Amino acid sequence: MKKAMTISYEVGNNLYLNFTNKCPCACTFCIRNSADGAYGSDPLWLEHEPSLEEIWEDLDRRDLAKYDEIVFCGYGEPTERLDVLLEVAGELKARPGCPLLRINTNGLGDLVNGRSIAEELCSVLDVISVSLNAGTKEEYMKVTRPKFPEAFEAMQRFTADCVKTGNAQVMMSVVDVIPQEEIEASRRIAESLGAKLRIRKYDE
Repeated sequence: MKKAMTISYEVGNNLYLNFTNKCPCACTFCIRNSADGAYGSDPLWLEHEPSLEEIWEDLDRRDLAKYDEIVFCGYGEPTERLDVLLEVAGELKARPGCPLLRINTNGLGDLVNGRSIAEELCSVLDVISVSLNAGTKEEYMKVTRPKFPEAFEAMQRFTADCVKTGNAQVMMSVVDVIPQEEIEASRRIAESLGAKLRIRKYDE
């Protein structure tokens, strides 16, 4: 019997959506390095990228209205499947009683897709959460290890573009394992772009 893939999984009162395992970064602290799942979920490694049909089949089994948020975030960078993300988010948004829609992204979707995607994302999502990860370019490149040399600048440009749309709440996040001065430097970056800084617990 074919084993079911984990397309959606619950974390607290939120539902997380796992559409891809592709990611342009290889973060030193990524949970993928040490576990097959997150927050007690079933394994999040996908045997193939789920089709729209498979995604809706999965979502239609859930009572979506009971969640506080639906979060595009799995074992990969959600903007690696931008078209699917936009289609699913757009349809969810059109449903009565749809919860808040959030994306957890590394902010490199412009580089992944070869164009600015802020307008498209902010037209269907309520919250954009960008992983800043560090307060300086040197530290960011060291811990995030992106395949794009201009990643630090592109991530900030994407964040500023999302803020400019005025359509979504925009935040940047760091993990609480970095030193306090790094957190303060991160706060300055976030605020300079018009975003709020969120400090995440490492085990989150």
